[in-house]
Amino acid sequence: MNLALHDSPQLATLADDYLASLNAEQRAAVEHGDGGIAAPLLVIAGAGSGKTNTLAHRVAHLIVRGADPRRILLMTFSRRAATEMKSRVERIAARVMGDKAATLTEGLTWAGTFHAVGARLLRDYALEIGLDPAFTIHDREDSADLMNLVRHDLGLSKTESRFPAKRTCLAIYSRAVNAQAELEPVLAKSFPWCAGWAEELKQLFAAYVDTKQAQNVLDYDDLLLWWAHMCAEPAIAEHLAARFDHILVDEYQDTNRLQASILLALKPDGCGLTVVGDDAQSIYSFRAAEVRNILDFPGHFPIPAQVVTLDRNYRSTDAILDAANAVIGQAPERFTKNLWTDRRSAEKPKIVTVRDEVEQANFVCESVLEAREEGVALKQQSVLFRASHHSAPLEIELTRRNIPFVKFGGLKFLDSAHVKDILAVLRFAENPKDRVAAFRVMQIVPGIGPSAAASAMEAMARSLDPALGLQFFRAPARAQVDWPGFVDLFAALRSRGAWPADLEQVRLWYEPHLERIHEDAPTRRADLLQLEQIASGYASRERFLTDLTLDPPDATSDEAGPPHLDEDYLILSTIHSAKGQEWTKVFVVNGVDGCIPIDLAVGERDELEEERRLLYVAMTRAKDGLYLITPQRFFVHGQASRGDRHVYASRTRFIPDDILDRFTPTSWPPPSATTRDRAPQPGIRVDLKAKMRGMWR
Repeated sequence: MNLALHDSPQLATLADDYLASLNAEQRAAVEHGDGGIAAPLLVIAGAGSGKTNTLAHRVAHLIVRGADPRRILLMTFSRRAATEMKSRVERIAARVMGDKAATLTEGLTWAGTFHAVGARLLRDYALEIGLDPAFTIHDREDSADLMNLVRHDLGLSKTESRFPAKRTCLAIYSRAVNAQAELEPVLAKSFPWCAGWAEELKQLFAAYVDTKQAQNVLDYDDLLLWWAHMCAEPAIAEHLAARFDHILVDEYQDTNRLQASILLALKPDGCGLTVVGDDAQSIYSFRAAEVRNILDFPGHFPIPAQVVTLDRNYRSTDAILDAANAVIGQAPERFTKNLWTDRRSAEKPKIVTVRDEVEQANFVCESVLEAREEGVALKQQSVLFRASHHSAPLEIELTRRNIPFVKFGGLKFLDSAHVKDILAVLRFAENPKDRVAAFRVMQIVPGIGPSAAASAMEAMARSLDPALGLQFFRAPARAQVDWPGFVDLFAALRSRGAWPADLEQVRLWYEPHLERIHEDAPTRRADLLQLEQIASGYASRERFLTDLTLDPPDATSDEAGPPHLDEDYLILSTIHSAKGQEWTKVFVVNGVDGCIPIDLAVGERDELEEERRLLYVAMTRAKDGLYLITPQRFFVHGQASRGDRHVYASRTRFIPDDILDRFTPTSWPPPSATTRDRAPQPGIRVDLKAKMRGMWR
C-alpha cells in the first residue's frame, strides 16, 4: 500500500504548510524519524502545551509520509479521545492529500483505549490462547457481584470477624494484577485493615479466576492480563509485533506496570514506539498508575529514547505559570522543564486566608458572582478540591444562594439500574454461562428469586441448547404469568436476529417491568431510547456490548449530568477529574496541610510527591485567575477520643515561604465587611419558637 507523497514542489510546499502552525519543539516531535520506523521517542508535554495537537500531527505526518494506517496502533485513555484524535488526523492530512485523506484515515482502525484494543486482540487470538471467542466482559459492578458469589460459596461471608466487602476484595485483586505485585505488599501499603486475611483472599481470588473461566467471562483487568501473558509467549509476541509498524501512546504517565510490560514486549527495541505524557501530571497511583514508567522510559532500549520537551504553554498567564513552576520545581526527581508563555499578566495567583470553611464558601460564592457580572460565565469558572467531601459546605451555600452547579463524577449508563438490566439481558443471550447476568435478568421477572434463578441455570446446564433447557424449567407458580415471555425473548435473542432490532425487542419486553420497578419510568425510558440510538452505530451485538462496557457514555437520568433548567452553571470537581480541563478562573479550596497533601498521604515520599503533582495539576487548569483558599480552622465531628472540636490548619507545605513571592497573599472578608458586622446587634432578642408552634394551630 503505497501512500507516500509524490515528489513535486507543489506537494512539498503543502507538506510544509500543514506543519507551519507548530512550534519548533512540536515540529521536532512530529518529524522524528521523518515518517520512517524510527528509534523510540518520548515527548514530555507540559500542561497546556498542545500535546493532543502534536500527537495528531505526528500520526497524520506518518500517513502523509507513506505509513499504512492499518499498521498504526494508537492508544488513548478514553474512546472519546481516540475518536477526536482520528478526526484531527483526517483534518490535518486533508490539507496535503485532499479527499484521499478520509479514505486513508478510515484505515486507522487500531485507535482506542488499552482495554478496547486488548479485547479486540484477545478475540483475534482466542483459539490460540485457549479462550472461547464468545467471551463476555464484566464491568466493575458485575465483577464485584461475581466476587461476592464466590465469596459466599467459600463461606467467607460468614466469618466470625467481618471479611472485606465485595468491592474491597475486587479493588485488592485489581491493584495486585495491575501493579504486578504480590498480595502481601499490596495489603500492607494500600489495604492495611485487610492484612490479616491474606491467605483467605488468595483462596478467594483463585476461585474467582476459576469461576470466570467456567462462565467464559473476562473482567477489565483480564483484558490487560491476558494480553500481557499473550505477549510473554515468544511466537505470539512476534506475530503481534509484526502487525504494527508504529505504536503511539497518549498519557503515558498514567499507565500501570502491566500496560508498560505490554508495550515493551511489543517493541523490545523501541523502534516505531512513541509515548507522550508529563511526569508532573502523574496523579493516578490509586489506579495503580506508575510514574516510573515515564521516568525510566528512555533507558529501556539498546539505543536510549530521544526526549523532546514541550514547554510552551498556550493556556495560562505567565504569573500563573511562574507560581506553578515554583511548586513543581521542588520535586526531587522529574524531567526538567519550566513552562513559559507569551500571555503576560501582572495579576499573580492569590492565596486567600479565610477564618473557616463557612467563610471559604462565602468567598467562593461572592467571587464567582462578581466574575459573572464582569462577563465570566459560571461555566468558565471551576472550584477544585482534593477529596469529594471537601466541597460539602460550599454545596450547601451554593444551594442556599440558588447558584446552579454541577459536580463532576455523575453516574454513567452502565451504573444506572435500568440500563444495567437491558445490557444484562443481551449479555446473558450472548453468553448463557454468564452467571451474574443470568441472576440479574431472571430476578427482573416477578416471582423469580435467587433459588429459582439458580435452578433455571442448572436446567440450562443440563441441556445442549440453553434456550431449550430454559423452556424445560418449571417456574414457580407466582412467576407463571411473566416467565413464558422471558423464555420466548431469550430464544429469539439466541437465534441472532437483526441488530439493533434485538435491543428494541429487549426494551419492549422490559418496559412493563420498568414501570413496575421505578417511579421515574419515563425519564429512564428516555435512556433506553438513547441506548437504541447508540446501538445503531454498531455492526453487531458483540461489538456493542464490548465497547459500551469498556467506555460507557453519560446517562441522562440518575442525577448524572448538568442541571437541565439552567443554561449556565458553576463547575465543582475533584482535581483528579479536572485533569485535561481548563477554566478562566479556578478556585482551589482547602489549600492547607491535611487536605493537600491529604493527611493519609504523608507517610511515604512517593505519596507525598504525588500530592505535590496534584496541586500542580490544579494550578495549571487556570487561564487568567487562580485562587488558593486556606481556611484557618476546621470543625471536626465525632472523634472518639476528643469529640467535636475545632482544629487549626496551616498553608500547604508545597508553598513554602521561599516561593511565596510568586503569590499575592490576602485575607477575606476585608476589614470593612467582617462577620461581626453582619451578625445581629447586641440586645436584640427574637423568640421564634412560639411563632413556629402556632403555624399549625
